[in-house]
Amino acid sequence: MNRLNSLKKIVDAGIIAVVRAETPEKAEAISKAAIKGGVTGIELTFTVPHADQVIGRLTKELPNGVIGAGTVLDTTSTRLAIMAGAGYIVSPTFDADIAKLCNLYQVPYLPGCSTMSEMQKALEGGSDIVKLFPAVVAGPSMIKELHRPFPQMNVMPTGGVNLDNLQDWFDAGAVCAGASGNLVGPGAAGDYDQVTENAKAYMKKLNAIRNK
Repeated sequence: MNRLNSLKKIVDAGIIAVVRAETPEKAEAISKAAIKGGVTGIELTFTVPHADQVIGRLTKELPNGVIGAGTVLDTTSTRLAIMAGAGYIVSPTFDADIAKLCNLYQVPYLPGCSTMSEMQKALEGGSDIVKLFPAVVAGPSMIKELHRPFPQMNVMPTGGVNLDNLQDWFDAGAVCAGASGNLVGPGAAGDYDQVTENAKAYMKKLNAIRNK
């Protein structure tokens, strides 16, 4: 999957389900439940044991979607994820070494940023999409303010995104949004059917936003 193709799939997906779990089996089950509900973008965090193996299996399961690696903290994890087939790399902060490696392999890098200086470094490092994190602290108006000095910046809010404020984020200029607990949270207790129902609700809301 080349960089442009991955970026298109991320933006087309609109909703990126951020999946965390104690075991690879549970992470895979949560991801599949979200996919069943219509979500085509999954960010599987590297806090999941053997996350690269799960990414490899999910990539085969969702050929028309995009599976990325989240909470990537170093270049070793980055390369493992890329070799497993990750379509993009997400980290909680900007890391220049991870950015270089992603650029080398032509894989989108979405670093978490919360300040102007971090975002400028991310843009300089070649990030096509910047993850506004934690979004709950910033609020949707942050994107409008960011676009004053950086009108070219693509923003993905993550952390605090829910069905009630999804419209506000996209109205403010988000290109996509990361959703975690409000979307996949029930999976922690094994309620995968609820994850699927949540995913359906998110996709219904997204479609209404995009088709208005």
